[in-house]
Amino acid sequence: MSPPVFRFAPSPNGHLHLGHAYSALLNFDRARGSGGRLLLRIEDIDATRCRPEYEAAIYEDLAWLGITWEMPVRRQSEHLADYRAALEKLSALGLVYPAFESRAEIARLVTAREADGPWPRDPDGAPLYPGNARLLSGGERSRLIDSGVPYALRLDMAAACRRVSSLTWNELGEGPDGERGPVAARPEAWGDVILARKATPTSYHLSVVVDDGLQRTSEIVRGQDLFHATSVHRLLQALLGLAEPAYRHHALIRDSDGRKLSKSDRSTGLRELRAIGASPARIRQLVGLG
Repeated sequence: MSPPVFRFAPSPNGHLHLGHAYSALLNFDRARGSGGRLLLRIEDIDATRCRPEYEAAIYEDLAWLGITWEMPVRRQSEHLADYRAALEKLSALGLVYPAFESRAEIARLVTAREADGPWPRDPDGAPLYPGNARLLSGGERSRLIDSGVPYALRLDMAAACRRVSSLTWNELGEGPDGERGPVAARPEAWGDVILARKATPTSYHLSVVVDDGLQRTSEIVRGQDLFHATSVHRLLQALLGLAEPAYRHHALIRDSDGRKLSKSDRSTGLRELRAIGASPARIRQLVGLG
């Protein structure tokens, strides 16, 4: 039997904070305790926010914590062809369409829809896509694309859900409402999610599923803020024929006001805590792993 595979996958768009340390240490401890492997993935598809100095700082902070990982590190920006291939597979199934509305136009459409009552929102609180781009003819889509209009490639959620039977995942940790064991996936709650944009051949949902499949991640340890997104990930795994990992969602480390930590919160940044003399052992204590 192959050893279990874990991964820690930060984005280099800021310095790591205590919440990142908690997740990284949990993955490291799980891998070490089970005789498994720990992989490090750099999720750097957002070229406007991700910077080399933040990536270098990630390696430095993790090494300081005593975390070791297998080489080579997978950097998403070096594997865009993998995401493009997955997108083409979904397109061949007739599940992808281009939507041409800008964010401002979508906001106006939502406002118009809400004249008749509340417009549905996804589990993160964002309004579901309100447009009708999936009804455009092939000729009209080609005309808009050829004219250079920016677009997002969206998943036709209703059509995608019709292609799969009921989905669940095995929750080894705990969801925000105490969910454990087999959890029913509800991808339809997210509407027609974005899978890619004109300038970037992937999105978080698509790239994370493809990466976990290619890297054969067997247990995904991550924060509860991604618990509901697992429904979309299970749907994409089923559509792409990828293996189903187990999931272990953990509670978030929050600030004194109960808010999720931000990379801009310097009081919880690992580099700032190191500067005032905190040790790796102290970091473990601060995140409850002492």
